[in-house]
Formats: sequence, C-alpha cells, structure tokens
Amino acid sequence: MELTVGDRTVRVSNPDKVYFPERGFTKLDVAQYYLAVADGALRALRDRPTTLERYPDGVTGESFYQKRAPGNLPEWIPTGRISFPSGRHADEIAPSEPAAVVWAANLGSLTFHPWPVRRGDTEHPDELRIDLDPQPGTDYADAVRTALELRGLLEEWGLRGWPKTSGGRGMHVFVPIAPEWTFPQVRRAAIAIGRELERRDPRRVTTAWWKEERGERIFVDYNQMARDRTIASAYSVRARPHAPVSAPLSWEEVPDARPEDFDLATMPARFAEVGDVHADMERHVCRLETALEMAARDERDHGLGDLPYPPEHPKVKGEPKRVQPSRARKDGAGSGKGGNGAKSGKGGKSAEDGGGGKDGGGGKSGKGGTAGR
Repeated sequence: MELTVGDRTVRVSNPDKVYFPERGFTKLDVAQYYLAVADGALRALRDRPTTLERYPDGVTGESFYQKRAPGNLPEWIPTGRISFPSGRHADEIAPSEPAAVVWAANLGSLTFHPWPVRRGDTEHPDELRIDLDPQPGTDYADAVRTALELRGLLEEWGLRGWPKTSGGRGMHVFVPIAPEWTFPQVRRAAIAIGRELERRDPRRVTTAWWKEERGERIFVDYNQMARDRTIASAYSVRARPHAPVSAPLSWEEVPDARPEDFDLATMPARFAEVGDVHADMERHVCRLETALEMAARDERDHGLGDLPYPPEHPKVKGEPKRVQPSRARKDGAGSGKGGNGAKSGKGGKSAEDGGGGKDGGGGKSGKGGTAGR
C-alpha cells in the first residue's frame, strides 16, 4: 500500500494490521490520520529532534521509545543531535516535511515526543512547556480550571500560552519563547510559574515533586523543561483503547472541550473545518525576563530556590536532596542512605534510556522520559 504525501510516495506495510482493537482502527487508519492532519502535525514537529513512541503490533502489544534515528532512515529525513544528561549524544529524526510523519507512522509510531528545541540549536529551548497533571482525586475539569488561571498569570508576565489536551486527563500549555535561554534557565522560569499558581490557589495546585506531598491537586510538572524530558506533540495519537489524540484548542474552547471529543476518527473532520488553531503560535514569540525576575524574587525574599531534578539527571548545585520526605523523616536528618539514588515519584526509569534502553536506543514505553499522560 502506498500513500502520496506531497511530492513523495510513502509505503505502508501490513495496512490491515489492527492497532486499536476496541475501535477497529488499523495501521492504515493511523497513517491516513497523520496525512489528514499533516500540516498541523508538522507545525508541532518541524526541525525538532523527536522521540518516536512505537507500537508495531498495536496498543495491546509491546512498545518502546525510539530515540536514536532508525537505521533505515531515508536520506530525505534530517536528524538533530541532542545531548543526554550524561553528556552522551544521539541523532534523532527532525521532521521537515509531512512525509516524514507518515513514514514514522509506518514504523508503528503512534505518539511523537519532540524536544523543545530546533535541530540548528539544541541547547536553547524555543518553547516553555507547562504540563498540568491531575493527581488522584482530581480530574480533567480541575486541569481546565488551573489552565484558565494559568492563562491570566502568563498574560500578567507578558507571556502567551497555547493550550491543548494531553490526550488523557491533563492539559498542556506551550509558550513560544526566544531561543536565548538554557534548559536550566527555562526550567527555572517554569518553577516560578508553578509556584505563583500554587501561591494563588494552594488548595488546588502544587509543585511538590514527591507524590506523597501532592495531595488531591494539579501538579505543575516543572521538570518537563529539564533536558531530555518531552511532551506528546499536538495531534499525536495516544496509546489508549479509544485512540484519543492531543488536541490543540483555542482558549475560548477550553471551558467546554472534553478530551474524549478528539480521537483518530473525529480530529480529521475538525482539522478540515477549522484548520490548525495553533498555526500562528510561532508569530508570538515571548521573553522570559519577568518570569526569571520572579524566580529570583522567590529565592531572595522567600528562600525558595531550586526543586529536585528527575533521578537520571546529575546532581545540580543548589538542588535539594533527592530523598522522599517520609524517608528523610525516618532517617532523621534526611541524609540517610540512597540520597541521590532515591526513587522518584515519577517512576524511576532513566529518561535517557527511554524507559530501559541504553542512551535512548529503544527502551520499553513508560513514564521514564516522556509525558505519558
């Protein structure tokens, strides 16, 4: 089976293989979906080193993250070299045309996890990504409420956010920024935003890294801006039985939209009707001076410095000890065995490994290095 994508022809092998048994969607359905939303999907991925979340036998089969570019990569698909927290490197695909997205779909790629950088400069993010993660006892409606509060905060700080469903219970808000700041600086801005949200609504919002401290609140996952942490791209299919997709929204749609409204079957019709509602995103590049000033204020006036990194990251100067609070209390002074090696509330597997493989070669899919929500 072959599909015409722009000026290229992309082969789809085993087109009738069922990928979503509950809905009956096949591999060809997935490829045709990405063809239908190609302009929007490419807008979210263009020139970004991208991890592929692959399900070659569908959502009921084995899965893995493909960080290094596959060996059979066509010469017309460029790559971008990224650096893991360990200092090792990998060349990831960096789609530059719609055919690359459909080609990856033929590999069983359901979800695309792009870095917040472009392949021409992989050290300076051009997106600040805010992940609103509902904790047990909260739901999508709580994430929506927090997203709307976030919108107002961003505007106060001279930032413009672009919301989308995660494809699960959470919401993502992306802010296009000038590529002038490092990963630690952009992460610091994300922490400041999360803390201000928490300050304004402490009963509903938290920045607590350890799950035992979060309670029934929305977790602002600031570590999504740490190096080698990625979030599912707009229009990505999520590996859940009903084949939901991560749907870009306008702010006017946010209060009433529901994640179950957007799936492999419904999104093509929406795209044909309204197009990519985030198409103008890159025309509204923002700056982080105010957010970084607020971070400095928190540290200077309130003693609020850094927060814990994920466990696979090297220890950072000024970072709190990576010890669960309950364990710290049990051990007395909090300097008990396992400090830096304590398991994270995020699942503990190395993001660099893609959930299990060495340096992102192809570990089993999990929450290790990409947003699974």
